[in-house]
Amino acid sequence: MKRKNALRLACLNLGFLQRIESMLHKLTLTILLVMGLHVAGAQADDSDVATVPMISFNGFGTFGVVHSSENKADISSSAFKPNGAGYSHRWSADVDSLIAAQVTADFTPQLTGVVQIISEQNYDGSYKPMVEWAHIKYQFTPDFSIRIGRRVVPTFLYSENRKVGYTYIWVRPPPEVYRLLPFTSGDGIDINYRMHSGDWINTLQFNAGQKDFQLANNVGKGKTRNSLGFSNTTEFGALTTRLLYSKADLTVPTLNTIFDSFRLFGPEGTAIADKYDFRAKPDVVVTVGANYDPGDWFVLSEWAHIDSHSAVGKVVGWYVSGGYRYGKFTPYATYAKSKATPLSDPGLTVSALPPLMAGQAASLNAFLNSFLSTKPATSTLSIGGRWDFSTNAALKLQFDHTRNGVGSAGFLKNLQPGFKLGEKVNLFSATIDFVF
Repeated sequence: MKRKNALRLACLNLGFLQRIESMLHKLTLTILLVMGLHVAGAQADDSDVATVPMISFNGFGTFGVVHSSENKADISSSAFKPNGAGYSHRWSADVDSLIAAQVTADFTPQLTGVVQIISEQNYDGSYKPMVEWAHIKYQFTPDFSIRIGRRVVPTFLYSENRKVGYTYIWVRPPPEVYRLLPFTSGDGIDINYRMHSGDWINTLQFNAGQKDFQLANNVGKGKTRNSLGFSNTTEFGALTTRLLYSKADLTVPTLNTIFDSFRLFGPEGTAIADKYDFRAKPDVVVTVGANYDPGDWFVLSEWAHIDSHSAVGKVVGWYVSGGYRYGKFTPYATYAKSKATPLSDPGLTVSALPPLMAGQAASLNAFLNSFLSTKPATSTLSIGGRWDFSTNAALKLQFDHTRNGVGSAGFLKNLQPGFKLGEKVNLFSATIDFVF
């Protein structure tokens, strides 16, 4: 049996390495094309050699595997991924693995362009490279700048490097906070202004934009519009704090089609559809975070609150995490918790309907409650360790014990017959994070 399991794991790793090789090939071609366009544009005016931009190239990646104790559902790291560890794969390399490359062009001391391309599991299960960032930045003064294009959605402490696993201690940021708002980039503008005095640095940011996205598991496309946000980050010695308020209108046409079916059942159905549909519904997000890191040890915490006028409802999440650095080895522990309402709804009154309509109403009620139960009501205790075995690479091991609340599937997806809401789930994760 041990030999059989070892053989299966070896085949998994071989297939994963072949996919990584394919990703690297596609990324290399894309980056070379981008660099070629920059150079060609610069050389078009050969009368002024100073117009040739300085181009730099770097990248990052994560190779990882995850095992889940739950075999009737999958755990993934994003709402935009179709499967993961558990039901689909006993050991999954799709949960955390990715590879990315970034080209930076310094056109002038003030004007900079950035293109970042990431290859990770997409909504359709492929690893097709996607443009994560593509923006220009103008630095008017050392303390005042504007970015325009596709840039980071600045929601959390680690938003700027949320995809760069090497830059933080965990295998992945605590989902009880970070998965409440899964978007990592959007199209628009942000304005940054920095004030400083001695060891005190304060950065104010305004951002506005929109996002088009594709949900996994045939849910369809969605979009956010009229997104506005304000954040304040303060650094004082070893302490960093962050506050954010943002608002956006969320639309998911595929889900709206289903909720529109409720409207066929008169005023009661219309009230349900108006309460839960995704037709330009406002989502308000508030986050608060703090990190104290004097060097040998660290402690950090974040709190997030979402108030949505859709089936997302109200969700609150928070975590506390800390660890101690022993040379190249860093053990750590995290406790995280999230709460969501509502997790169920009586729906249409089936008993008051004729038999034919009663069956349709029961199906709609089942859909509604199935959707509401996917909201996270969880608590997770995590312990792990990080070993910086190289200058630019680290090995991480992490164990997560999650309790899903009554009536909640937590962050699980692909629920299969026999799955029980409110169950406990254990995860084991191993990753190698690197930068180059």
